[in-house]
Amino acid sequence: MAAEPLKTLFYPFEAEALPLPRKDARLLFLGAEPGFRLPVGFDAALHLVQGFRPHFRALQASGYTVTPRVEGQGYDMALVLAGRHRGQNEVRIAEALERVAPGGLIAVAGGKDDGTDSLRKRINALAPLEGHLPKHHGVAFWFRRAGTEAAETLRAGNPDLVVGGGFKTAPGMFSFDRIDAGSKLLAASLPDNLKGNIADFCAGWGYLAAEVLQRSQSLTALDLYEADFEALEAARLNVHDAIEPRFFWIDLLTEAVERRYDAIVMNPPFHSGRAAEPGIGAGMIRAASKALKPGGRLFMVANRQLPYEQVLSEAFANHTEIARDGMFKVLSARR
Repeated sequence: MAAEPLKTLFYPFEAEALPLPRKDARLLFLGAEPGFRLPVGFDAALHLVQGFRPHFRALQASGYTVTPRVEGQGYDMALVLAGRHRGQNEVRIAEALERVAPGGLIAVAGGKDDGTDSLRKRINALAPLEGHLPKHHGVAFWFRRAGTEAAETLRAGNPDLVVGGGFKTAPGMFSFDRIDAGSKLLAASLPDNLKGNIADFCAGWGYLAAEVLQRSQSLTALDLYEADFEALEAARLNVHDAIEPRFFWIDLLTEAVERRYDAIVMNPPFHSGRAAEPGIGAGMIRAASKALKPGGRLFMVANRQLPYEQVLSEAFANHTEIARDGMFKVLSARR
């Protein structure tokens, strides 16, 4: 959770470097994350955009209007919370420029460690800034929409990509510029006789699911589960065959899986921001165990040092390591 950058974003209003928006103003908030606190008197209507399912659900639960993609035009102001991915930050700023009314204010903030100073300088070269303020280990800056040229330049510099011979991706997705090495090892280690109902947990933009479709001739269903909305939308373009997959935008740690499977493949995340968080993978293992039929099999890849064997022992009848390389290990378990 970006607690410090969230404080930085609203600091210019608290410091009176920016006036509070009118109560009847419409504000777009791109990259919104849970935990922000509005300054006193900040009463304008906020439309939040957040495609990461856990954040989306938390914001909804707090009573905000939130969608996974931008909707509407002509906003009076846009707020942009910048993160670690330069391309994603620039695309969000382009989106803000396209969605606010001419002359509308756009305020951006992010952590200094995430390259926000470089972002500020890049934007200043495209759309001269009205001001900036450092605070809470980050920096906020703001400018106004003066035309479409800045948005067009940012879009042109961050096109959607095609990797690995045809997979469509975009900046900000996990492994957006290459096929992940761990996923490659897992795909190469899968048996050729997978059959029945198969699921890909943490499916990303669809590489593993596409590999399963190519390698297995006896599938009856293939379902993809992913928390990143944009990655799942890319997977809709990337995964298709005689069997039409189903796609579920879901937080596997908190939302129940209704279907039951003969096999599950997964490359679970193990970071929360910059910090390693093996508890995420452990939660995914438990979710997979619940979603498998009796006798069903899990195939997963993980960094070699991550201690998932204990939770596999607790959640499955048996498990074994079936492959490894210098970075990763592939684990198989049977329910």
